[in-house]
Amino acid sequence: MILINGNFLCRNLTGIERYAFEVLKILDELISPSDDIRLLVPKNARIIPEFKQIKTILSAKSIKSFPRWDLLYFSKECKRNHATGLNFSNTAPFGKNCGIAFLHDIYAKDFPNDFTSKKDKLIKLYCRMNYWNIAKNAEKIITVSEFAKQRIMSTYNVKEERISVIPNGWEHIKAVTEDAGIFNRFSELKSKEFYFTLGSLSKRKNLKWIADYAEKHTEDVFAVSGKAISGLVAPELEKLKELKNVVLLGYVSDAEVKALMKACKALVFPSYYEGFGIPPLEALSVGTPVVIAREACLPEIYGKAAHYLDIKDTDRSLTSILAEPAEPSAAVLEKYTYRHAAEKLYGVLKEQEAKHNA
Repeated sequence: MILINGNFLCRNLTGIERYAFEVLKILDELISPSDDIRLLVPKNARIIPEFKQIKTILSAKSIKSFPRWDLLYFSKECKRNHATGLNFSNTAPFGKNCGIAFLHDIYAKDFPNDFTSKKDKLIKLYCRMNYWNIAKNAEKIITVSEFAKQRIMSTYNVKEERISVIPNGWEHIKAVTEDAGIFNRFSELKSKEFYFTLGSLSKRKNLKWIADYAEKHTEDVFAVSGKAISGLVAPELEKLKELKNVVLLGYVSDAEVKALMKACKALVFPSYYEGFGIPPLEALSVGTPVVIAREACLPEIYGKAAHYLDIKDTDRSLTSILAEPAEPSAAVLEKYTYRHAAEKLYGVLKEQEAKHNA
């Protein structure tokens, strides 16, 4: 039996949570009635998915503390049901009940100096504790790029056969109806006259590059969306607030994101650390060019379909970067889909089942 950790149902919908939702929807289409796969849903889940084959178990427990849920309650449920846990969220029960666990990246290990405040440091400690536990104890580790795989293997001395790469997808955006009302709220944004930057306002998203570039290139207008994550907000946010050619949008819905992506000159994504990086994939899916950093996993994922910026260079104009040729995005969009991800995950689950039955 596979018991899916439903902690992602109580979290804000960011990349990891979206991945879990979308992959499980397709996994539900792939599995057979004989597959015993269940989802443990916390009492205070924001949404309860409706599946045909995956069995939903409504827990009497609410998540008031994610560590308490993962380390105590979910662990006990796995043990009580003689189940292997499937954990999507970079967290898992400690020790032998760790199960199958995703490590989307090891950001807190690779960039410890990004965590500066007291709260940041507690977050860093918790993240690194989970990285270590998953690397040491998971029956199978799953990550989303070859870059992330190599970082996990070299950092935690993980053997290659213990880790599988199951990348992300983009198809969720097809079901989104764009909301152009965002341009009524921000009338200064004119179609094909601004660049769009999407993501949380965390340090690794590299708002410093946007701030430094926008200060030098006042002719270029930027729309910057995103919600602050705890204390990990980039200090450049205050500088961005003062620049007249930068429009801070705050949180924007998926429908507004799609409208912004279709209307902008290009998506600019200068992040210096990603396990995968979904926004450029979303932009390519609506026909918008992307300008991304040549860092971490991004060249691996986007290859020659993207334009590349140098995170140490804010002198070169985006116009000149976009003038360089890029290949059509069709191959990238075909390679990275949630359906491929669900098929690979199903293969991992069957492989683990065979090992248990051997």
